[in-house]
Amino acid sequence: MDLPRPKQWEPLAIIPIAAGLYWLLAAADGGWLILGLLPGTLMLATGVALLLLPGDLRITEYMAAGGLLGLVLVLPVMIFGGFGDGLLGAVLALAAGVTAGRAALDREPLLAGTPPPVKTLAVSAKAALDEALLAYFVGSAPIPSGDAIARLGAEARQLEDVLTAKGWLEHPESLHRAPPVPDRVYVQQARIYGRDYERLNYASGFTLDPALPRAENWVQHPNNHQAAAWVLRHPGPPRPWLVCVHGYRMGEPWLDFLLFPPRWLHERLGLNVLMPVLPLHGPRRRGLRSGDGYLDGDPLELLYAETQALWDLRRALAWIRSQEDAARIGVLGYSLGGYNAGLLVQYEKNLDFAVAGIPAVDLAASMLRHLPPPHREYFSIEGLTLERYRTVLRPVSPLTRPPLLARERLYIFAGAADRIVLPDQPLQLARHWNVPIQWYQGGHLSFRHERVVREHIEAALQRAGWPIPTESVPAR
Repeated sequence: MDLPRPKQWEPLAIIPIAAGLYWLLAAADGGWLILGLLPGTLMLATGVALLLLPGDLRITEYMAAGGLLGLVLVLPVMIFGGFGDGLLGAVLALAAGVTAGRAALDREPLLAGTPPPVKTLAVSAKAALDEALLAYFVGSAPIPSGDAIARLGAEARQLEDVLTAKGWLEHPESLHRAPPVPDRVYVQQARIYGRDYERLNYASGFTLDPALPRAENWVQHPNNHQAAAWVLRHPGPPRPWLVCVHGYRMGEPWLDFLLFPPRWLHERLGLNVLMPVLPLHGPRRRGLRSGDGYLDGDPLELLYAETQALWDLRRALAWIRSQEDAARIGVLGYSLGGYNAGLLVQYEKNLDFAVAGIPAVDLAASMLRHLPPPHREYFSIEGLTLERYRTVLRPVSPLTRPPLLARERLYIFAGAADRIVLPDQPLQLARHWNVPIQWYQGGHLSFRHERVVREHIEAALQRAGWPIPTESVPAR
């Protein structure tokens, strides 16, 4: 591991400080203070923090959020404050955002086996987009506190005792039963972005062992009882099926169809596409936002959500196989979907291939990394340590069991500048699978625009012998 050298003073801080001061002072003078107050405050505060208190993860996250918010508000600033004010504000906001990305990359250690991110303006901007998304995730997360942490700690210890007594830590396969084919599937015709598709709904059928703590609470989420999926399929002879697993806080058609473009996968490559909705996401949500309750720090609910996710994904595969004999199926997952693709191949052997894109594999580390220091310390005191999280999540970890697919059918791609799923996580999966990683110079949100990613996915399809348009495929 190549550690970055710590700094007492960060000279880059002058950029967000200047940007924040401009947005506040020019806004007050130009009559658009209500527009400049939030982005200006975020950029100024994080710039000062970067100068005096470098190292806190949230500094660059909120700095990037302030810069992005400034760019979003440029047009109204031009309307109320004038073209010159808006143009200079845009330049400074962009500079502050890129600074956040660059500072975040500078502080991250370089691991053996991962390529260093090329710290150009473009790559720093890609990292800044990730940092801004992290600001949303972290800033809006309902972090447990006080008595809630003590309760979660006691329940985590109880959960570990049950998992040990049942043998599920050593033999997680005994926890994960193979689901039956859905008996009643409701198909509704729908349309989005000018394209027809099918909405599938059927009973999940998932249950928890009553010995598990708070098991009765999990089954009280009525929306989560119903599994859902979006389907694009061709008429006529059978086509290969690509199962596309979405990321955290997605699971809505307007998002999933942008993540898995039908024009590419369904039309150009000629595939049938099935997009299952993960538990607690989309129409299965239990809160205001898709994904509420999934990664909110509760180890019990994360274990139960992932256990149900595996059940639901396998049930979706069973439905495909009930539609046609000897169906050819591949799996493509991004981020949290990459995590679930890695979990799925431990239990499903009749897959042509699996692609884990920007895959998270250590959800415990991802959650605890962004806790405020006082919360992290209190979590530890109450027994919610990284080791305990990893222990109770072992039955649903992509790193627990060997994959059932041959290594030539397993693929991973990851971003060298990814700020949401740090490069060490796909590296762990690559070592577990004994396969190489296709790296790209970008972040978590930029992969859809990286040519090497699309080529890597198409290579997986072609090597599986799927009848897709013949194009040059790069060597692995």
